[in-house]
Amino acid sequence: MTCCNAINADTGRFFSHFAGLHRLRHRWLGFERTQCQLIDGLRLAGIRGAELLEIGCGPGYLHRALLREGATRAVGVDLSARMIDIARGEAASESLASRTSYHHGDFTLIADQLPDVDVTILDKVICCYPDWERLVARSLAKTRRVYAFTIPRDRALTRIAIAAMSWGLCQSGCCYRPFIHDPEKIAECLIAGGFHRIHEACTATWMTRVYVRDKQDSGSPGLRPSPVGFRRMSAFRGLLRRGANHLLASRKGRHVDGRYSSHQLAGPPKDATT
Repeated sequence: MTCCNAINADTGRFFSHFAGLHRLRHRWLGFERTQCQLIDGLRLAGIRGAELLEIGCGPGYLHRALLREGATRAVGVDLSARMIDIARGEAASESLASRTSYHHGDFTLIADQLPDVDVTILDKVICCYPDWERLVARSLAKTRRVYAFTIPRDRALTRIAIAAMSWGLCQSGCCYRPFIHDPEKIAECLIAGGFHRIHEACTATWMTRVYVRDKQDSGSPGLRPSPVGFRRMSAFRGLLRRGANHLLASRKGRHVDGRYSSHQLAGPPKDATT
């Protein structure tokens, strides 16, 4: 067994141990705050009619929620066999089995077997890979329109937590290690691939970003922005329009609301000769 295979096997076993806990936590508490932030960004980007790929899908709650919001199909990939079993069972119980497919394995090794998609999601996944460049490059090649991810923030608190976790894993003989990767390096790869950022949100320890491919490079004309996105853009255009009207009216001596300015209320200057 190679070093990479050993790491993948240990990573899969590590997350399989917590598969049942993940299911119970979601049933009791719902989505984590970071997942809510990720969903907000994906709504802004537009998911109606989209085909999804979630790498490191776990029990699959995230992409199934997006299916219920208008996405058409979802592909889930995970290193944990137990997570994949739970995801399949939950999809069947929610009548979503026909719109989902699941694959057990390392995405970087099985990417050629998977279809291209509109939206790719990596929720707390990039931090599980020491070679993040390969993961991002291979997943980006599968993405037509939207690329979303959540990674740990590079802060003292996060570094201490990851160091403690790595020490515990080492003591237990587990090869799995979490990593902190530079978000700006990841951004460089995405920008070079023709993407630009539309959404960012943070918690104390996590950062979420959503990127959209530039229009001239887009290969998915059927993917439409969400109504929320339209409303936000309309509100922004309205704000710009009111600002322009205010500037124009000020030059004419009027305020936007139609009232006269103070020097006009005083009336015309009196004739000095009277």
